[in-house]
Amino acid sequence: MSGWLADALASAYPEARDLATTLERPRDAAHGDFASNAAMAAARALKRNPREIATRIVAALAPSELVAKAEVAGAGFINVTLAPAARQAVVARVLAEGDAFGRSDARRGERVMVEFVSANPTGPLHVGHGRQAVLGDAIAALFAAEGADVTREFYYNDAGAQIDNLARSVRARIREREGVAEPFPEDGYRGDYIRELAVRYVDEKGDPDDMDALRRFAVAALRAEQDVDLRAIGVVFDNFYLESSLYTDGRVERTVAALVASGHTFEEGGALWLRTTAFGDDKDRVMRKSDGSFTYFVPDVAYHVAKFERGFRHVVNVQGSDHHSTVTRVRAGLQALGLGIPQGYPDYVLHKMVRVVKGGEEVKISKRAGSYVTLRDLIDEAGRDAVRYFLVSRKADSEFTFDIDLARAKSDENPVYYVQYAHARMASVLRQAGIAFHDAAASVAGADLALLTSSYEIALMRRLDEFPDEVALSARELAPHRLTSWLKELSQEFHSYYNAERFLVDDPALARARLALCVATGQVIRSGLALLGIGAPLEM
Repeated sequence: MSGWLADALASAYPEARDLATTLERPRDAAHGDFASNAAMAAARALKRNPREIATRIVAALAPSELVAKAEVAGAGFINVTLAPAARQAVVARVLAEGDAFGRSDARRGERVMVEFVSANPTGPLHVGHGRQAVLGDAIAALFAAEGADVTREFYYNDAGAQIDNLARSVRARIREREGVAEPFPEDGYRGDYIRELAVRYVDEKGDPDDMDALRRFAVAALRAEQDVDLRAIGVVFDNFYLESSLYTDGRVERTVAALVASGHTFEEGGALWLRTTAFGDDKDRVMRKSDGSFTYFVPDVAYHVAKFERGFRHVVNVQGSDHHSTVTRVRAGLQALGLGIPQGYPDYVLHKMVRVVKGGEEVKISKRAGSYVTLRDLIDEAGRDAVRYFLVSRKADSEFTFDIDLARAKSDENPVYYVQYAHARMASVLRQAGIAFHDAAASVAGADLALLTSSYEIALMRRLDEFPDEVALSARELAPHRLTSWLKELSQEFHSYYNAERFLVDDPALARARLALCVATGQVIRSGLALLGIGAPLEM
């Protein structure tokens, strides 16, 4: 339809043939099914009044059986209202395409990596990791829905001081069990899980003085535990990448050597620095400290070179907001290397932490973890579907309070219940009609959709038609929270329809048409929830 509008602009103003025209779906149905600011955008180039331009564009529009009317509004907007047949056609499309409706091949051939969670293997996953897990998983699913070849990757920080502190913490608990006094590491890990690891290590006849063996054991045990928790939330990774491999494979040393060769480094105070200010940073950064150890951003740069060399031209990192300063440093390091890596590589989605409340009071700690609420605690309390929906329901960089009582409530106030209940209602209508769920689309195919003319039906069909655009926009903006809001709006339209109209009316043709709309709505709800990793129950 944007081409239809572009042709009219070119017809009215041949000199504007190359100007872009866009169509958007207005939030207010009173403004039509589509709206365009093409006239306002062209006003400067044409040196004419936007409303005058819009009037001439509308006059030049070619007749279309898909359009009921096109009119000028406000300062020069063009509002387009579809003909009833064009609206009704979406029902037939959904029934014919099934799970494929809303998907596209817009990113076919594009290799995308989404790296997320990437928690240090030093303890159970906390609620913040959970938010990161569902955000990353949903973003990956949205890219896949657009035809991209998506890899979900987990980067394990299995090297450095934190891992040493983990091993020393476990050994201190072993000594404690033996009645031997040993100072607990000042920066050690104090949760009950450390005592559990100490017991397991001793049971497996591990030598407490073999720190390398103790370190490997603790990391492996916690990696396995984290994997179990991730599977419980429905997240499965395609690849795991070890930070330690960057050192053993020589990638860090090669990256440092390449940065030195680039001419963007200097030595001062016994340390090696990178001139990150040349690439937008507020100050230069230390790469190698005076004691010979590397700062954190150096292996990060090496890791992203590896991503680029592996063929991932589009990379999204989902990380906590405490990584904000890392963004500029990593991008500066990649630009300094001069490898042709595009500016702005990689993309970042930085999320804020989650506050958990129950019974009106904040829940701050887990007995097992000692200092925070674990992801497993949250899943056990609220269930996987509610956890996934709630943790992805807000823009990533916004604060979020997870209300356990609300997540467990069976009421319209609970958004995930509200959306799932819409799907269950659809299934209930099918049972009343004697239609098997697995055969629903075929059973109502060929229905006379021209009979769908009520205001509730028009609103619902208008919403269904938005789904492909909503998926594409959510992917482009790295914003799965858009989809949760949209699904709630779709469900609201369906609940209103369900409460206002009867489906199984005496007129067989009308009943069949309404059942077709019911089935199509259920399909889109199911597809939208699937992109978020959430189930669509048949009964509630």
